Amino acid sequence: MFHVGLDLSRNRVDVEALDDAGTVVIRGPWGRDPEALGALVEELGGCERVRAVIESMTGARFVHDVLEAYGWDVLIADAVKVKGLAPLACKTDRIDAHVLAELSRRDLVPAIWLPDPETRGARERARFRLHLVKHRTSLKNRVHSTLHNHGIVSPVSDLFGVTGRDFLAGLELPEPWTSTVAASVALIDDLETQIDACEAELRRLGATHPYISLLQTVPGIGWTLGYTIAAEIGDITRFETPTKFIGYTGLCARVHQSGDTDWRGPITKHGPKYLRWALIEAATHACRHRLYQDRYARIKARHGRQRGPKVAQTDLARRLAFAIWHMCTRNQEFAPAGATCVLAA
Repeated sequence: MFHVGLDLSRNRVDVEALDDAGTVVIRGPWGRDPEALGALVEELGGCERVRAVIESMTGARFVHDVLEAYGWDVLIADAVKVKGLAPLACKTDRIDAHVLAELSRRDLVPAIWLPDPETRGARERARFRLHLVKHRTSLKNRVHSTLHNHGIVSPVSDLFGVTGRDFLAGLELPEPWTSTVAASVALIDDLETQIDACEAELRRLGATHPYISLLQTVPGIGWTLGYTIAAEIGDITRFETPTKFIGYTGLCARVHQSGDTDWRGPITKHGPKYLRWALIEAATHACRHRLYQDRYARIKARHGRQRGPKVAQTDLARRLAFAIWHMCTRNQEFAPAGATCVLAA
């Protein structure tokens, strides 16, 4: 069996291939396009089994998919854990490739989970919708800022409704602000068309998803957030306990304990940021629910006006994540009074 370490950069990939005895078979830079990767596979074609290790970074999934299509066993290693396993005094691309190959040879690769193509497609659709919404919000804020800078007060609460559009059309602003407002409104209309089409596609594809209907029973989670959370979770059964799932969300606090020292810092922010955003967004709505409003108010008051709201939202997001794990693993709707059945060991 060959063990191949791959260190990616923008224009190339540094390769080191070892056999089971640790002898170097291939070493040096290689192209990262599909043709060059195919040539690498042919170079190691004499071995029936090849395991390649790539450090988690931009472009790693592309190389993973290409080499996996050739029949290689490809792992993507957690970059932080690799650094902990093999701290380096001198770090170069060539050394990194050697470290990855050696970790594979010793069966010490801290591999991360990779979603299947269907889950990756669902994530991309949900993330692209969020990308479009952020652009629309940015344009709306720019129009409001333009009116504020010219001392104009909007007579309506919704500046981009029917009455608000008539008000914007009748404004007499100097150039170039008149043109920028008109262009911003046109872009907002185009983005709303794209967002509506994207949401229609999400509803069509997510109609049969097993998690979305369950997630919609959680306070603060509607259809869009439910689709986003379901896509980011993937397969909930890969988390053995709710604590591991919460750790994956990155909503747990950093902890450093040594002797009598017990330091608790900010949240780790590990895992997908879109899952963390969706849970925090759900918490901002769930905080007004009768089940959580008392706890939210207590935590908010205890931490003061500056930090209180954020700390309380994060705490509530963790509680929602805890409930979501139980719901999805048991195929059970939200049950705040407690579980209706015991999870089998």
